[in-house]
Amino acid sequence: MTDDRRWPHSPDPQTDVVIDAKGLRALAHPVRVQLIGLLRKNGPSTATKLAEQLGLNSGATSYHLRQLAASGFVAEDTERGNARDRWWKSVHQVSWWTDSGEDPEAALGYLRSIVAAHTLTAQTALNAYETMTPEWRQAMDFSDMVLQLTPEEARGLAREMSEVVARYRRIDPGGPVPEGTDRVAVVVQVLPEPQGVEDDESEDRR
Repeated sequence: MTDDRRWPHSPDPQTDVVIDAKGLRALAHPVRVQLIGLLRKNGPSTATKLAEQLGLNSGATSYHLRQLAASGFVAEDTERGNARDRWWKSVHQVSWWTDSGEDPEAALGYLRSIVAAHTLTAQTALNAYETMTPEWRQAMDFSDMVLQLTPEEARGLAREMSEVVARYRRIDPGGPVPEGTDRVAVVVQVLPEPQGVEDDESEDRR
């Protein structure tokens, strides 16, 4: 799922959605996050096709799509299909969310869904590693590092990384694909380490 809540510009009402408490509850399920991601990346599709991609049955997929539609994240694509073959499309391309503290349980469920989607993205890439070209193998990166930051510095770091990513070409499901390009998933995570982990490491160093 595309989640650009720290993107360095104001939300565009034509393409972006600001997730409220109701939206958080609707997205507190990994399958729904994955469904939105597929529709945003690949364009409109049917429950049957989406189910095949996710390894689910079409009935369960249809249920999750209806729940997403009730919360305004997806809508039926009336220009495609028919009564027996319903097509669905994503209503927005970018999601914004800022933790206001109003519903921590729903926020935690949403974030767990996001982490599950990110993990699936990484695992899917690894599953295809053996068939990748040498150029794409060399382009893959799984770097991590630990910094000593204040909350303000962490927010600044996330903002600067978003500004860098924003300079590059975004996918356009309905547009032309430039020659020599492929889709690249960029996952940005700024994660404060639990205090207990830091204490354990300090003890190890002594």
